[in-house]
This record gives sequence, structure tokens and C-alpha cells, in this order.
Amino acid sequence: MNMLSLEQELKNNTYPGRGIVIGKSADGTKAVTAYFIMGRSGNSRNRVFVTEDEGIRTEAFDPSKMEDPSLIIYAPVRVLGNRTIVTNGDQTDTIYDGLKDGLTFEQSLRSREFEPDGPNYTPRISGVMQVADGTYHYAMSILKSNNGNPEACNRYTFTYENPIAGEGHFIHTYARNEEPLPSFEGEPKLVDIPNDIDAFTNLVWTSLNEENKVSLFVRFIDIATGTYETRIINKNQ
Repeated sequence: MNMLSLEQELKNNTYPGRGIVIGKSADGTKAVTAYFIMGRSGNSRNRVFVTEDEGIRTEAFDPSKMEDPSLIIYAPVRVLGNRTIVTNGDQTDTIYDGLKDGLTFEQSLRSREFEPDGPNYTPRISGVMQVADGTYHYAMSILKSNNGNPEACNRYTFTYENPIAGEGHFIHTYARNEEPLPSFEGEPKLVDIPNDIDAFTNLVWTSLNEENKVSLFVRFIDIATGTYETRIINKNQ
């Protein structure tokens, strides 16, 4: 698989929807993740990321303008011991509870499918990172309709053991900005990951479409110690 430029992947797609990047910094010392949300409707754009425990949640920037909260208010990031869960919906809680009960990442998601927002049937994208005793691995998942047919749910899980320094994988909800919105296709895209958290945060945020971007979360976890740095950017201030 050829390595792609994350910057160009973002700049060349005006509406990738929601996206997850997971990988390892170029110097091999950090486990890296980024999660962004975008919106085309006023309801979707009326959001911010706020911290909650060791993770984040979405909330309305202006509560008086909130319409339907069902698919837009959730905890995208939660931490369970040495595992960090990142998703585009309330399946974060499903994975958290499943892992806590001894299920695998894949087993935890068996009770879920794509979002009930026809005709788009937005995929549920998820990731889990495990940093323990100086080791690091991660997995990613997408649950999607069968080429837009909601009668079937296609489930894909991708596992990355001993990730290579400077490499990451990028998965997002929509392949391109069309009507209805077509689901992401194929396996997560191989992208480059730098060393500096601020440079990476700036690259992702400035590459997202200015009109549609809403919020961004970035975390770098030290693989040796488990300590981490976090950056959050909200368009609504």
C-alpha cells in the first residue's frame, strides 16, 4: 500500500464527514490519534468538544439551537486502563462496556451497526489503542450498509500489531461529497505521522474544509510511560 499525504487527503475532500487517524510518531516514541467532526447542517455545526474524565464528549455550543441530539451528542474518546477508545458515535460506550466485561473490540461491536440516518446510513467508525509495558498496538473498525442498502450490515476490523514509526491509518465516514453521501470504501488509508503534536494538530485542522469543519481532538501517548498530551480545537469559541 502506498503512503498517502494526510494533508492532501483532507484538502481534496470537502466533506469526509468524521474521521479517525491512529498511528505512531516518526521517532517511534508516541502512540498518536486524531478525531475530527464536520457538519453541513446548523445542528451538526452547533457543537464543541469538551473534556470529560480522560476523554472528551460533544456538547451544543448554543443549547437554544440544539435540534435532534441523538446522533451528534456522544463521547468520542474514553479511556479504560491502558486502552484508549476513539469513535464517531455512542458506540464508544458499547466498546468500553464490552472490553470491561472481557469481550474483544470486534465482539463488543456485534450489537451495533451503521447509523439510522437514511439515505446516508452513516458508517460507524471506531478505533482502540493499547499502550502497555512499552508496547503498542491498535485496531480500527467500520460498520457500514451494503452499498447503501440498509438490509445488510458489512463489518470490517483491521488490526495493527507493532506499528511502524511514522505510519498511521486514516478512516472516515464518507468517500466524497455527494448526495446521498457514499460510505468510506476499502481499508484504512496509510498516511504519514510526524513527531510534533502541535505541527500535526495544525496540519489536520488547516487541511479540513473551512466551511464544514467543526472540532478536532489530537492525543500523543508516550509509549514508554503511558503519559499523554492532548490538543482540542473548536471552530465555535
